[in-house]
Amino acid sequence: MRNRLLTFSTLSTLSLFWATGALADAAAISPTEKAAIIAALNATLKTNYVFPDVAQKIAPVLQDHLTKGDYDAATTKDQLARKLTEDIVKISGDLHFFVGVDPKWVADFQAEADPAHKARIRKEELASLEEQNFGFDEVSRLTGNIGYIRFSYFADPEFAYETVAAAMRFVGNTDAVIIDLRYNNGGVLEMGQFIASYFFSSEKDQLLFDYYYNEDGKRIERGQWVLPGLPGKRMVDKPVYILTGSTSFSSAEWFSYTMKKLGRATLIGERTAGGAHPVARKPIDADFFLQVPIGQIRDPVDHGDFEGTGVQPDIQSPSIRALPLAHKLALENLAKTDAAQKAEYAWHLPELMAKIQRPDIGTNILRNVVGTYEGRKITLENGTLYYNWRERFRVALEPIAPNLFAVEGVSDFRYRLNTQRGKTALERVNKDGSIQTYKRLD
Repeated sequence: MRNRLLTFSTLSTLSLFWATGALADAAAISPTEKAAIIAALNATLKTNYVFPDVAQKIAPVLQDHLTKGDYDAATTKDQLARKLTEDIVKISGDLHFFVGVDPKWVADFQAEADPAHKARIRKEELASLEEQNFGFDEVSRLTGNIGYIRFSYFADPEFAYETVAAAMRFVGNTDAVIIDLRYNNGGVLEMGQFIASYFFSSEKDQLLFDYYYNEDGKRIERGQWVLPGLPGKRMVDKPVYILTGSTSFSSAEWFSYTMKKLGRATLIGERTAGGAHPVARKPIDADFFLQVPIGQIRDPVDHGDFEGTGVQPDIQSPSIRALPLAHKLALENLAKTDAAQKAEYAWHLPELMAKIQRPDIGTNILRNVVGTYEGRKITLENGTLYYNWRERFRVALEPIAPNLFAVEGVSDFRYRLNTQRGKTALERVNKDGSIQTYKRLD
């Protein structure tokens, strides 16, 4: 079984894995049908929810809402599903719950015993995953030789194996790795196992996740360990930084939590959403389904979890500024032990600080830069400075400090406006410390 830890729909419309296969039925739904649906829903809860005592509390509340007429305004199946979701989440406090309407999915679920039908469903799922590049949005090498990986969900590694391996190979020669999970809503826990394994040795057994779940009335216990074999090289000693946000959910939280607990990563950003339970999708009737938490996961150190509380980062930061902060920290830490990195860190620090806290550059300063210099010209268009030369080349200048400007697409030199004794000049400040000066002509 693949335990899928998925986000609740209020965080992102439902995960790709749970995407609705048919439009909700807009036909009116009768009181008798509502009663039957709620009865079937309560039975599904009692059979599958990991906390049977909580399931016992949910059922009478839903029934009471029905009796009082609280669902009378829900005139379609889709409206009823949304209302039931809201009530179950409110009663349980568990954001993993979701009630949906998808007759196609129910039919497919019931037809899984047919090998041909199952193969067709898997082919459709693979096609959808490929269109999204298995959730991998960006893999890059940041200045200072820092690897960066951003992905929006944890796809099944059975499908995403090659894509993940390629991403890990890409960052394999960097000096540190930043993994961006700020907007990752979860997915398949085995993907977390796969990625985490790159940062641990295969010579020692290392538990990553320990958990249990209910399946057809049976309690099944499992542990996920560091994988003994991987495509590409491991990065056992490489510093790892994980970016988190309030919409980091489920598997994204577990990956972050475990890497932190095992002392293998520094977390930077905001506290995560707090959804720790593995879930499964269960049919309620021919139209409705229930996404329900079926188990508990435990960390390998304290055997705890973060359900309802979220994962606390090591370094608090607004999520929107977490990336430049992590980049700065990575370079700063490398500079402590490497003289070459110390110079690299000093060079990139002004740009990183400008991204962490945007400098207050007034319009007057921008206008003062505008002018004609030896062989070049600076213009101001819609609030952006542009550096022009040879009448055909043009790149933007980004203020990173008063009178200091980064150059679009360039990392080894900047421009600085220098005014002394009433004379203004434009200086090209090179990374090696050398300076070329261009006198102002207007």
